[in-house]
Amino acid sequence: MAGFVFKQFCIEQENTAMKVSTDGILLGAWVNLSGVKSMLDIGAGTGLLSLMCKQRAECLAVTAVEIESGAFQDANLNIQNSPWEDDIFVHQSAIQNFQSDIQYDLVISNPPYFNDSLKGPSASRNLARHTDSLSFNALLNEFKRLSHSRSRLAVVLPYQEGTEFIELAQKQDLHLVRKCEVKTTERKAISRLLLEFEYTANSGFVEPEHTLLCIHENGQYSADFIVLCRDFYLKM
Repeated sequence: MAGFVFKQFCIEQENTAMKVSTDGILLGAWVNLSGVKSMLDIGAGTGLLSLMCKQRAECLAVTAVEIESGAFQDANLNIQNSPWEDDIFVHQSAIQNFQSDIQYDLVISNPPYFNDSLKGPSASRNLARHTDSLSFNALLNEFKRLSHSRSRLAVVLPYQEGTEFIELAQKQDLHLVRKCEVKTTERKAISRLLLEFEYTANSGFVEPEHTLLCIHENGQYSADFIVLCRDFYLKM
């Protein structure tokens, strides 16, 4: 499959099981980078989220962790070919085995979400899509291990799985501070949730910022989607 060309970098994806998706692009464009100096990208895939966030915040120190060898190969190549090859560090490892002296300001992930579902013939695709290697609770535990008291966690998930994730996060003393519900069109049901959490002790229990995004209107990209993503898509 051909690579994906953005305004400031390219994504080669020949070896990865999970190609560039709107989910990842939405999360990379939406996540709040205010006050963030260090970021950990869990399940980095092709390096898309790391590169998007680095483009948005050039002073950001980025660490990316990817378990699957093909995706790790593509992420390495994409980072090396980007303007930020010296500023994004990618490791091949399960996040449970990853060790760091840094407590990250932001942890971001487009995580696997299939649970107890029928698997396909591709082991690498199963690894990327199914929660066997990284359950939601495991992701929350690793966030807590690698963060500090004012850190934030940002994820993108399908609607049902995102609702479950919110409940699990609350049980681990995390508070939802931002939520964006995503529809492909105005008439379609909500298909994705963009979620951002912080530790309950720092949240003040404020109501989360809640927005709704329709990707398409009248057969074209919506104005809101263009505003969110125009720094990345070539034809916006």
